[in-house]
Amino acid sequence: MNDQQLLRYSRHILLDEIGIEGQQAILQGRALVIGAGGLGSPAALYLASAGIGHLTIVDNDTVDLTNLQRQIAHTTERVGQPKAESARTTLNAINPECRVTALVERMDDARLATLVAQHDVVLDCTDNFKTRHAVNRACVAHGVPLVSGAVIRFDGQVSVFDTRHGPCYSCLFPQDQPFEDVACSTMGVFAPLVGVVGAMQAAEALKLVMGVGESLAGRLLLLDGLHMEWNSISISRNEACLVCGAQHQ
Repeated sequence: MNDQQLLRYSRHILLDEIGIEGQQAILQGRALVIGAGGLGSPAALYLASAGIGHLTIVDNDTVDLTNLQRQIAHTTERVGQPKAESARTTLNAINPECRVTALVERMDDARLATLVAQHDVVLDCTDNFKTRHAVNRACVAHGVPLVSGAVIRFDGQVSVFDTRHGPCYSCLFPQDQPFEDVACSTMGVFAPLVGVVGAMQAAEALKLVMGVGESLAGRLLLLDGLHMEWNSISISRNEACLVCGAQHQ
């Protein structure tokens, strides 16, 4: 690291658990953020400010006025612009050293497989089960840890799905079971709550990149944002899981 980097990341370096070695791991890390909305905005902001070496952000949507209540990577002037590109502008302003790739496209299984294989950690910041399961399948296939977050109304949840140490997303929410997506546009969402969960996703991703602490693998953290109460529940690998079960039989 040069003198500017030592100064920029000095508050990380002061932490014994991180130090020079941990910050260097962040600088060399590669993170893939799927979704540049309520969760993806704070997650990407903290990853970039922390110095993640390469950040790829994927979103095929455009900035809408209703997004600005909670999607803090965007501004009023960028309404109508692609979210991925708007987020890249914000991230570059925060940390020009962070290499940001903005992809304005909808991911299919083949494209996800290619992208996931190129990164060290994936953050699922989407809002629909179909995409979540597609991202999970790619992460399981390539052995890349997945940091998953979700928020609706006043309820939030976050977990890490890393089949090296625990279950995959499909173990908790089987992909062969019927599910119903619930959208913020119809149910509403408490703005600061997506910031809390998105920031926690960034924290878990950085810990994974550095190899420090204990991740949320095998645990689902639930937040009642109305009463500010956290609950943690254990989740186990499903040996019959259609995605990861065959790997462990």
